[in-house]
Amino acid sequence: MSGAAEFIRENTALHEPPLIPEIRLHLASEIVPIWQMTEEELEKSGLPPPFWAFAWAGGQALSRYILDNPEIVRGRRVLDFGSGSGLIAIAAMKAGGAAALAADIDAFAVAAIALNAETNGVAVTVTTEDLAGVENRGWDIILVGDMCYEGPLAARIEIWLRKLAGEGTAVLIGDPGRTYLPKSGLEKLVSYAVRTTRELEDTDVRNTSVWRVLPG
Repeated sequence: MSGAAEFIRENTALHEPPLIPEIRLHLASEIVPIWQMTEEELEKSGLPPPFWAFAWAGGQALSRYILDNPEIVRGRRVLDFGSGSGLIAIAAMKAGGAAALAADIDAFAVAAIALNAETNGVAVTVTTEDLAGVENRGWDIILVGDMCYEGPLAARIEIWLRKLAGEGTAVLIGDPGRTYLPKSGLEKLVSYAVRTTRELEDTDVRNTSVWRVLPG
């Protein structure tokens, strides 16, 4: 983990995401080079590309919504699923969450989350366990950003989230309308125009919404 943390420190810089200036993250400042470098680094251990190095539109929207409506997470136990940089978990703790678990199967992401949480002065627990499909482990609310980019993954997550929503767990998704976002069973709560870059997205601004998952 120390090697991953050292790599992150050397190849990122602290930035404030455009929609979340209250939070500073270790992010890629030269997008294409770091993406290529980390892919080469991670290939050796079979880990995925460095999604943790970017503040994606869905995560920014969901974090903004939480910070503007802290009662959503205040005093509650939060799961940030597919956490990436840890942005959503950090926002939840800044908004008064009782505890936040940031889950990401990428060990580099877990190292980035730990660094980012420390930078922002909040305590976030991290795990590389794939939690999709597990029973609720005491979470009051589950927060998911930008996870609808791949068909089989999105379908598996949707089944799981609908089950948990049916059991009474609050589930919120932040997503800019990616291909595999469910076409039904969602309640739109708010939308934001999120500034991004054409090296990550197909436009400079993504209209991004926060959705509540309805029980399945």
